[in-house]
Amino acid sequence: MTTQLNSIRDWLRYAVSRFENSDIFYGHGTDNSYDEAVWLVMSALHLPHDTLSNFQDARLTTEECEHLSTLIEKRVSAHVPTAYLVNEAWLRGYKFYVDERVIVPRSFIAELLENGLQPWIEFPEMVESAADICTGSGCLGILLAEAYPNAHIDVVDISTDAIEVCNINIGRYGLEAQVQAVQSDMFSALKGRKYDVIISNPPYVDAPSMAQLPAEYRNEPQLALGSGEAGLDHTHTLLTQASEYMNDGGLLVVEIGHNRDALHAAYPDLPFLWLDTSGGDQFVFLLNKEDLIEAGY
Repeated sequence: MTTQLNSIRDWLRYAVSRFENSDIFYGHGTDNSYDEAVWLVMSALHLPHDTLSNFQDARLTTEECEHLSTLIEKRVSAHVPTAYLVNEAWLRGYKFYVDERVIVPRSFIAELLENGLQPWIEFPEMVESAADICTGSGCLGILLAEAYPNAHIDVVDISTDAIEVCNINIGRYGLEAQVQAVQSDMFSALKGRKYDVIISNPPYVDAPSMAQLPAEYRNEPQLALGSGEAGLDHTHTLLTQASEYMNDGGLLVVEIGHNRDALHAAYPDLPFLWLDTSGGDQFVFLLNKEDLIEAGY
């Protein structure tokens, strides 16, 4: 009975046991039951994760116990991602508000922005405009603003729900003067705008993989995951239209999941530069405007 659970230590032990005895899938920020339990319990109690050792023997109120019991049950029974249960997700040390209107942030591009895409951009202060296409929660756009403090940033998404979440995160970081959320189907509402940098972590799950997604991913907006039979529909749009919206020397950086071979087969004449990430060198490519124009795009 959960009525016998009194301390944070008790609830962590209980959550780990429930998670270990379930078929939940990890992949939205953790990869094991203990880290998932710490995230859920500490965030639900509005405690910084790095203060666990200070509070693990603290006794909880009845209301707090009931709240944790409900969240753990939803995590196990309904496979709701912890990020939605506690309305937060972390990316490269930045915390973002999320809910069921957007996918949980995860992108190799985030780590590439830590050094401002150097050496391909030598002087980050020279970047005056950038865009994040298919932005979701706006997380990568906010990291763009941090990497390029002199740049105006457009965060773009087709979903009006996503734009609402973007504006929450823009406000939380006080970036209203630098970052603008734009509701647009890819480039359709961006006519006349030009960027030094365009990044995108677009939908890229192919049709066979969509049919086999774990329940946690099926609880995310499917619009933000699937991209046609081969998983490349959104990437096709980026490659065929981006040059129109790029300044001379501008860069296009796109994450494409496990679709590298299919992409090379579809665009044999494009000189994709594959960037090294913690996951390897097959998930994110870089092209410049001139590469696209020379190939006829």
